[in-house]
Amino acid sequence: MRAPLLHGRCPGLTGALPFLPLGEAPTPVRPLPGLGTRAALWVKDESGYGDGGWGGNKVRKLEWLLPEARRRGAGTILTVGGLGTHWGLAVARYARETGLAVALGLIDHPVDEHVRAQLERLRASGATLHFLHTRTRLILAAPWLFARHTRGRSLPYYLPAGGSSPLGTLGAVEIALELGAQVEGGTVPEPAWVVTPVGSGGTAAGLALGLRLAGLRTRVLGVVVNDTLRLDSTTLLGLARRSAALLRKRGADLGGAAPGPGSIRTETAWLGAGYAHPTRAGDEALARASAQAGLTLERTYTAKALAAVLALDAAGRLEGGPVVFLHTHGPR
Repeated sequence: MRAPLLHGRCPGLTGALPFLPLGEAPTPVRPLPGLGTRAALWVKDESGYGDGGWGGNKVRKLEWLLPEARRRGAGTILTVGGLGTHWGLAVARYARETGLAVALGLIDHPVDEHVRAQLERLRASGATLHFLHTRTRLILAAPWLFARHTRGRSLPYYLPAGGSSPLGTLGAVEIALELGAQVEGGTVPEPAWVVTPVGSGGTAAGLALGLRLAGLRTRVLGVVVNDTLRLDSTTLLGLARRSAALLRKRGADLGGAAPGPGSIRTETAWLGAGYAHPTRAGDEALARASAQAGLTLERTYTAKALAAVLALDAAGRLEGGPVVFLHTHGPR
């Protein structure tokens, strides 16, 4: 069974922090010359990651979260998301393979063809779906959801939206450690920036911590695509530090590796009208990525993030070295 790079970096974690490999690593990194950027643009492509019914960065989080659910003796995972949740579908597909039931609390957002297709996938996944419509109703229903999905004395194992807990964040720590190894091996030059969409914060926070563990000076640019959560740089840095505290508690010696105040920069100008609301800039970036770079993006996360890259590059705000775009979308 493949061991994670994090266990190699911090051997004290090997017996204390279980890991369940769910995909083939490392994911590839390659240049993206076709988009005409001034900065050298690369992509680290997570879209093919995952051996099951869904892919992308969500699977990385589950490699740490599913073994923890089993360690706690849970029979059901309870989590939340929007109607077209990529996260919820990944949980449903991979948890089922480990013998865990899944319950999803869903809230409304704009519906397009992609969301309708996601809903059909969710209905076919075997998960129990609860359509709560609004965040307020979801919060009010929480006690009922826990009671409804308790088995005997075993409470469901709750995962926040996007799996962005201190433990789930380790999925992106692993991505950053892979990138560090690819820099060391000469596959890609050390980037000035790694750019990622920010829907729940775990990927940006994990990258910030992992890049420091990898010995890189690279900063994280998080393009915020969700207006229902607090996702400023201070909040994301706090999540990264809670992940570091978790690692230390489980026996890791991190030395002086810790993300500082300048490790994460967030941008909100590409959010548009709100979460899952498409934007003109995002749609243009999606079309360019498909036609010129062979990337399949979607309108909620990755298209908005690439739109930000293209605009910031054109404005000269991504100077200082190469830029790596983290491609997180993983359809099957």
